[in-house]
Amino acid sequence: MKIEELQKEMIAAMKAKDKTRKDVISSLIAAIKKYAIDNGVRNDITEEICDSVILKELKTAKEQLDTCPAEREDLIAQYTTNYELIKEYAPTLMSEDEVKAILTGKFADVIATKNKGMIMKTVMAELKGKADGKVINAVVAELCK
Repeated sequence: MKIEELQKEMIAAMKAKDKTRKDVISSLIAAIKKYAIDNGVRNDITEEICDSVILKELKTAKEQLDTCPAEREDLIAQYTTNYELIKEYAPTLMSEDEVKAILTGKFADVIATKNKGMIMKTVMAELKGKADGKVINAVVAELCK
């Protein structure tokens, strides 16, 4: 997802008077710009930066939803809506089977060592932002048995 696409989506939400969608997209854009400024790439925001920030925001929204008290139905509804909207803009992550195929093909020599720490370090550099870390960890643990 490019930041320009997000900005167009925000303008469309404003025209449609969809305040919730506009607020969520606006917060995503703000988070992306903050990350870019913090890392010194203010004018050169890549898709990778956008995707990683969106995934981070998605994880934060999921944590909000999970930690919200059950009796606060108003907050649960709001957090669920936010989570679903952010999920629309998040990149699709690889499945467990896809991760396993890449690990057994591309990283077969590293997996042969059965050193989980070294495998994770090598693999995460390649798959960061493309697959969930928990999925990668599970596949690596399975392959190290």
